[in-house]
Amino acid sequence: MVIDYKRYPQPRTRHHTNPQFYLPASQLQVLPAHYPPLRDQISWAELFARDHSPNALDIGCGWGSFLMNYAELHPECNVLGIETRQPPTEWINGVISGEKIDNAHALWYSVANGLGFIPTSSVQSVFYFFPDPWFKKRHLKRRAFTQDFLAELHRVLQPDGRLYLMTDVPEVDAYQMEVLLSSGAWDVQLIEHDNEWIPVRTDHEEHCQRLGFPYVRRLCTKRQ
Repeated sequence: MVIDYKRYPQPRTRHHTNPQFYLPASQLQVLPAHYPPLRDQISWAELFARDHSPNALDIGCGWGSFLMNYAELHPECNVLGIETRQPPTEWINGVISGEKIDNAHALWYSVANGLGFIPTSSVQSVFYFFPDPWFKKRHLKRRAFTQDFLAELHRVLQPDGRLYLMTDVPEVDAYQMEVLLSSGAWDVQLIEHDNEWIPVRTDHEEHCQRLGFPYVRRLCTKRQ
């Protein structure tokens, strides 16, 4: 997709947000200011031209380049991006509106609170790319990739649905593999060739390719 981004100046914002935003609301005695809204249900007709729940989830969608490009490539799908930071979601939705991309939306939300608003067995693809590594041991609790998170993905994915993972941090890949294997609910395949992967690239993936930085791609399918 070719977008004249000069029409959509990005707001200045920090790469990271309040660390508490990565924790479930149930673990916080008091919700901090600007904590992402909790969601019990969503009126999909307000987000997508096609009045149905999303077919694809882009979790941690950042500034939405992958989200919008994937939506353009798959006009038959509703694609929902989820992002913890509010300014990027507002900016993305401004671009989506200006470019009339009627099958994409960015949701300001923390996946630490689950995906209860997504119907069971409704999603074909989930993308979880280049998450914050949270290296320090005391910060590991902020990683979204947990058994509860995987259980939610297993629930919302269709029987033939796929979970796509990508990271340039070996420690994160090892951690995610440990969680996946201990769950016993997923088959995991290492992807080494571009023709085995989706044709849309994220900005960070293109950055790694330009500079020759290694990164890992894994394709996960749910066991029945």
